Amino acid sequence: MAESDIEFAKQVLDAEANAVARIEVDEAFDAAVGLVIAAQGGLVVSGIGKSGLVGRKLSATFASTGTPSHFLHATEAMHGDLGRIRKGDVVLLLSYGGNTQEVVELATILRQDRVPIIAILGQPASDLGRLATVNLCVGDVAEACPLNLAPTASTTAMLALGDALALAVSRRRGFGVEDFQKVHPGGGLGRQLTPVVDAMRFKAGPPEANLALIVESTPIADAFEQSQPSDPTLRRAGALLVVDDAGRLAGIFTDGDLRRLVFQHDADLRQPIARVMTRDPRRLDHHALVRDAVQLMRETRIDEVPVVDGDGRPLGLIDVQDLVALKVIEG
Repeated sequence: MAESDIEFAKQVLDAEANAVARIEVDEAFDAAVGLVIAAQGGLVVSGIGKSGLVGRKLSATFASTGTPSHFLHATEAMHGDLGRIRKGDVVLLLSYGGNTQEVVELATILRQDRVPIIAILGQPASDLGRLATVNLCVGDVAEACPLNLAPTASTTAMLALGDALALAVSRRRGFGVEDFQKVHPGGGLGRQLTPVVDAMRFKAGPPEANLALIVESTPIADAFEQSQPSDPTLRRAGALLVVDDAGRLAGIFTDGDLRRLVFQHDADLRQPIARVMTRDPRRLDHHALVRDAVQLMRETRIDEVPVVDGDGRPLGLIDVQDLVALKVIEG
């Protein structure tokens, strides 16, 4: 019986996973990280064919994690684009075989100009390996291709090793969440990294106060009257934040809590809200990001989360609809 496509696919995935697992990381990796960190310029990545495509992705990864980088096609470099490499740059060259003519020619010129070269390749005993300043080797890889010809497992291994280099450099630079947000201002990633205080529409303090803070002793009916916006066209928050005498968050009372209370027989709406509120509710501090709000709401299945300052005083309320508007969760 012929081998099924599912069985074949599993073999391909196993071959590619094994290629990554067999990579040996040694002192050369530390040396490569040091070269990138010490570079006064940026990181230029080059290659051709499938290795070139991997290089384009790696250049993008470096650029998005704190290392200025651009891709240079090895052939174009030999026809005028060598001017893209500046003094102080370090160059990352990719060639699994290590003998690709265009890449070797580029490496020869860079070596003459004393430009540091990091090579990602199969074996150091190659023309590129002899020219490079540092060699990062993926070893002898059996391709996932049944003919052992199409670059598959080898390019996966090169990509993984390049990712490891990019992230190690980023880690050494101390690249953090705020840095990541600066280079990812748009799209889902950028929105996830937005400070929660910038995303919440209901704010408790001036100058944009549109969320009333309710004292614990306030009767329920009065609390809801106090929470009504002065402009009837404005949306009211779906919860009341209750504070103690010191102004710290003491509890939360949601519209859902009110509905459940009204459905009770002889519900007393003149009783203090402190008797029916949820005490010590889950909250986010003012350093939290939108991704923290998303995670908390998904874990707890709550729709409103108070945001407090360092002393526990409410700054506002992040509502599930705020996150829907940001397109970080589905409505």
